[in-house]
Parts: sequence; structure tokens; C-alpha cells
Amino acid sequence: MAKALFVWGGWDGHQPQQCTQLIAERVRARGIDCDISDSLAVFDDAEALTQYSVIIPCWTMGEIAHERVQALEGAVRNGCGLAGWHGGMGDAFRISTDYQFMVGGQFVAHPGNIIKYAVDVANTRHPITRGLFGAGKRSFRVHSEQYYMHVDPGNRVLATTTFSGKHAPWLEGVKMPVLWTRQHGQGRVAYCSVGHNTTDLGAKPVPELVTRCILWAAGEL
Repeated sequence: MAKALFVWGGWDGHQPQQCTQLIAERVRARGIDCDISDSLAVFDDAEALTQYSVIIPCWTMGEIAHERVQALEGAVRNGCGLAGWHGGMGDAFRISTDYQFMVGGQFVAHPGNIIKYAVDVANTRHPITRGLFGAGKRSFRVHSEQYYMHVDPGNRVLATTTFSGKHAPWLEGVKMPVLWTRQHGQGRVAYCSVGHNTTDLGAKPVPELVTRCILWAAGEL
């Protein structure tokens, strides 16, 4: 049986504990055993990390010791998946470029804060997006933070959002990745920038997209 490790903490505004519990319940329902930790000390035992098929960080901002990043990166490079959402994965450990290199992106701004915007699906054939939308439908709307990120050009982008320029005129027409996958060594990495809190994670199709990101990274999709 595949096994997942959720690690939550950091900034409380993203409701890390509640969001982790919400997604972990969905992952368990799909047949994956889940461990949950609220301490980065779980990365102190590199050998113990080898039991997991996927690791899901939900730790906005905060700091992490270099040795712990090395243990996490080593696990992913050797075949463990990495998956997550919003700031819990895309704005964790800002001082660690090794972590950002593995994730494939880093949050830098959300002009307008909580706004309504569209997410456009660029690839409906990938296992994460396949069959999730009706015939001819390739977009959905959310009411959340529209993440502007620094992203790796090597990411396989599955969905994007386009900035209107209303809140930052110089960004008008800029297309930004929202959902992507990538490879890091032998490990699969998947990320979704939507998911500010439990309300966002409960709005269709976001919970299913995030769940599929985890399943895919674990090699179960």
C-alpha cells in the first residue's frame, strides 16, 4: 500500500492543520495510508522517509535547517513523490533555494489579494486533469489569491491563469502557471497554487485536483 506523509505548520493564516486534515481524509479514501506530523523534525531521519510514496508539505513561510532540506530532497530524488498546494508548498522555506529548485516555483505576490479569476486548463489528457471537466469545458473560476510566482521553465504546465492588470497594470495579459508537474531525480512533483484555506479547498474542482496531484506524485494515478 502506498503511504503519504503530511507535514503541516508555519503561518496560521493558511489553516495548515485544517487543510491538511481535509486533504488527508480524501487521500485515505483513495486507499493511501497517511501519517501526519506538525514538526519538521520528521526530516531528521532520512532512512524513515524511504517508507513514503509521497510527501506533502503544508508549511507556509517558516525556516528549515539545511540538513532537513537535504533529507527531503534526497528522498524525492530517490523516488518519493512531492505534492502540495498554495503557500503550503509554493511559499514554504523562502530562504532555501534547494527546496524551491525541487518544487519548481516560488510565490512572490498576489495582486488584489482575494479576487475572482479564471483558471484555464492547458492539458486535459494528463491523469490529474483527465475527465474532470465536461466536454468542451477547459476553465473554471475561483475566488482566492491569484498567485504570481517565479517558475521553472522546465515544469510541465497543466493549467494557467491570466492577470487582468486591474491590480498591477504592468501584469496585464501575463499568463501564469497554476498547476504543474515535474520530475526531480526519480521523484514526481506536482503542485497547485489554488487552496488558500479550507473554503478554497472545498470548492470544486480544487479538492479533486489537489488529491490527484498527490495520487500522481505517489505513482498511484
